[in-house]
Amino acid sequence: MAEINYDSLVEVFKGNLWEAELVKGLLESEGVQAMVKDETLSAVTSPYSGMGGAVLVLVNKEEEVYARKLVSERNSA
Repeated sequence: MAEINYDSLVEVFKGNLWEAELVKGLLESEGVQAMVKDETLSAVTSPYSGMGGAVLVLVNKEEEVYARKLVSERNSA
């Protein structure tokens, strides 16, 4: 199993779990590998809105510019 180097990941989105999953799906449909961070904590605390931390969508640094462009286009649509 390949080891994940979290130093090479950058945040391109922060929000709640369902938004983060939508953004992750959008990025992956465009060929950008993405991962969701803090998914478990959010899933546990989501019934108590405002009590949990934000869920992040992370991508490789090399894909950051393209990923931010895709997220920006999604938010402006």
